[in-house]
Parts: sequence; structure tokens; C-alpha cells
Amino acid sequence: MNLDHGSGTLSEQDDHLTLKTDVPHSARIYDYWLGGKDNFAVDRAVGEAMIAAIPGMRYMAGENRKFVHRVVRHLAGRGVRQFLDVGTGIPTEPNLHQVAQQVDPQARVVYVDNDPLVLVHARALMVSTAEGRCEYVAADLRRSQSILDSPAVKDTLDLTEPIGLTLIAVLMLLADAEDPWARVAELRDAVAPGSFLAITHPTADFNAAEVDAAVAAATSAGMTLVARTQREVARLFGDWELVEPGLVPVSAWQPDHPVDDPHAAYYWAGVARKP
Repeated sequence: MNLDHGSGTLSEQDDHLTLKTDVPHSARIYDYWLGGKDNFAVDRAVGEAMIAAIPGMRYMAGENRKFVHRVVRHLAGRGVRQFLDVGTGIPTEPNLHQVAQQVDPQARVVYVDNDPLVLVHARALMVSTAEGRCEYVAADLRRSQSILDSPAVKDTLDLTEPIGLTLIAVLMLLADAEDPWARVAELRDAVAPGSFLAITHPTADFNAAEVDAAVAAATSAGMTLVARTQREVARLFGDWELVEPGLVPVSAWQPDHPVDDPHAAYYWAGVARKP
């Protein structure tokens, strides 16, 4: 199925995914925090429980989105013309491909998520320029090789040329036993020198009490949510070279405007380049 311009329905590769409206999903909870409407009662319940734990949760979600925009502008401004976004979430304008294609209309983007609702909305709303291309893969980061083996990735991206690989607020959903470091390493190893990796990850380093309460709320709802230290997040970049200003609070990564309190959003963020 050709989905160059974001049209179409769930394809055969999505058959193993089932839309479960009675089980909370991180993408729909994030949509709720961002003021979206593509969520269900169970998502809103968990979202509110986590807001009760961290009153600044909506602000934090917004800071993650702003980080994506800054990173894509930064990379596109340095010649990166293809992006692999793992853990896409519900579309929120401007989307990653819109930011990239403002710099170069020929930019190509592959979005990856494991929620059927995300894929449906992505294919309906994330419309590429005529010169560029957007594709969508139904896959789980826990099986990172399946992402790389996807026909959509192979047909859309040239893995011999630099790629912007983004994993925004998604690695927290993998327990240590699922080895997120190995999953990210598989993706790092597959891309060409000159590629970039952008990550945000929640942490208890700034406010342990609030984050612990949020983790407890998620866990009680049957979700996996892992907050990691700066050192644990740094391991995800392997031996790649961190771009200035390094691994910092998400609001402090090359901000467009001065930030009063960079520790108000409990996320580490960084971008690194493959040598």
C-alpha cells in the first residue's frame, strides 16, 4: 500500500494491533494533556491521576513538543532531509514533517507507533508535501528490528544517508528488563554516520516525590513508566557525540527564549551525532 500523502486505512501489517478503549495508552494520555480529543475515559482517568501527582504535567508535555520543533529545525538546518520518529503519538500541529518540510519540501519522514488510533489519525492528518513523503509503520520499539525491516522504512528512507532519529518520551515505557539500551543501539547501528539521535526521557532527578507518585499512578493502572537518571539516559546515546548544550533539562536544550526554571519539566533531553 502506498501512503505517500497520508491517506489510507490500517494495512495488513497492522492486523496484530487492536484498539483497546478500556486500556490506557500513553499516546492518548499525552493527547489529553495537550488538550486533544482523541482519548478515552480510561486515558483521561490516568492522565488526571498523574496530574494530581505532578501538577505541571501539561506544561511538561508542551515542553516536549517544543523540543521536537527545535530539534527538527536544528537538524534540517544542517542538511538532514529524512527522519524516523519512533513513538509518534496523536498528531499535534505542527507535526514533525511539517517543520522539516518548511526547510525542504522534499524531506521524508516515517512515523512509528503501536496504537491503531495513532496510525489512523496519522494517515488522515499528516499530509506530506507533493515533493516529500510521509509513511507510517505500526510497530513496537520492543521489537526495534521490525521497524528497520518495514517496507515503509526501506522504501522511504535511505539508510546510507544521515537520518534524524527521534525518540521523544517513549523509552520510559520500556522496563529495564526489556533493555531499552539494546533496542536503541539496534537503531543507532542501522543508520549512517552523520545521523542524529534525539531523546527526551522523564527523570526523578529534579523532583523525586512527584515523579514517584506519578509512576505509582501509572503502575496502578497497569502501565509501565520508568523514570531514569541522567547517567541512565546518557547510556542511550552510546558513543555518539552530544550536540551542545549536551544532556540537559528539556526546556534548556537550545531554547528559543530564556527559561525561568529549566527544572520545571522533569525530562532529560539531548541530541547526539553519529561519528
